Amino acid sequence: MGKAKQKKKRKLFGCLFASVFFIAAIGIGAFYLVSSMFTENELDKLLNGRLSGIANNEIPAEYMPIYQEAADEYEIPWELLAAVHRVETRFSTMDPMISPAGAEGPMQFMPCTWFGWSHPTCEGNGAGAIPNEELTDPDLIAEHGGYGMDVRDKGVADPWNHEDAIFAAARYLSSNGADDGDIEEALFAYNRADWYVEEVISFVDVYNNGYEVIENNEKP
Repeated sequence: MGKAKQKKKRKLFGCLFASVFFIAAIGIGAFYLVSSMFTENELDKLLNGRLSGIANNEIPAEYMPIYQEAADEYEIPWELLAAVHRVETRFSTMDPMISPAGAEGPMQFMPCTWFGWSHPTCEGNGAGAIPNEELTDPDLIAEHGGYGMDVRDKGVADPWNHEDAIFAAARYLSSNGADDGDIEEALFAYNRADWYVEEVISFVDVYNNGYEVIENNEKP
């Protein structure tokens, strides 16, 4: 009776092992089949593009002049701004561009950081309850010490406008040490999470090692 049970156990174990091996073999085969159907760049988009259709080394052309102008103004690397934009909203392809915490726009500013924390509704995580006409008023922002900017003197400092948001991000990062080379410290101030700092720096490294500018019509 004991030997029969042992034989059954060995047989069951053998069947389970064979099943696991078979499933693993199918998975590996499927991966190589899919890999053979795409170029290296296309596969990068599939695996790492996070559904944005943008490979890790690609940067949309429309934002390059803004990164470079803002970086020159605040004496920080333009690659840093591109990496923050990539991680925050996948180059503005995230939909919607409002986080569960209340950060908004292409560079994901919390309203109180944009407007200034002296607003009476600003506490906690900085979502506040700032009326839009106040949130985008350059004079009120200056009065309350916010980081929001009206880059082209249009009378509105809009966290959803790419120029305003990217210049404001440059100003924030510069003010928190990026202009002195303290990139990690500046990024941690921007988003207080170690994983965030590491991910942004990983994209900075990618861009420093070679990037490809893609035209708007190359995006989905």
